[in-house]
Amino acid sequence: MSRYDLTDFEWRVIEPLLPNKPRGVPRVDDRRVLNGIFWVLRSGAPWRDLPERYGPRTTCYNRFARWRTAGVWDRMMDAITAAHDGDIQMIDSTSVRVHQQAATAKRGIEIIVSVVPEAGSRPKSTRLSMGKASRSG
Repeated sequence: MSRYDLTDFEWRVIEPLLPNKPRGVPRVDDRRVLNGIFWVLRSGAPWRDLPERYGPRTTCYNRFARWRTAGVWDRMMDAITAAHDGDIQMIDSTSVRVHQQAATAKRGIEIIVSVVPEAGSRPKSTRLSMGKASRSG
């Protein structure tokens, strides 16, 4: 079991929420495909780097995309949150914002750089002036 794989508890919560259409070609194991999807999402690796133990990467990606369109992921997240009695917290980088004043530096601000050559010595500061360098031209 990989560190990105679903636990038995998580699988019991998620399994009833998955679409189950028995007609046509037999489906690839849902748990294995979900583990592959989670591996890609948690590791940040591209789909082409998906390990073979999770099955074909096209199967994992196609199921991820189809389930996104069908709203399956939203239902799963609601069920996981309910299973943990709402004691779950997540953060998404799209919800993190920087204050507008932190996004740009004003002209003429001096930057103080701290240099610590060794752990036991006291930090020393070097003053830099960005404004002077840009005016000498």
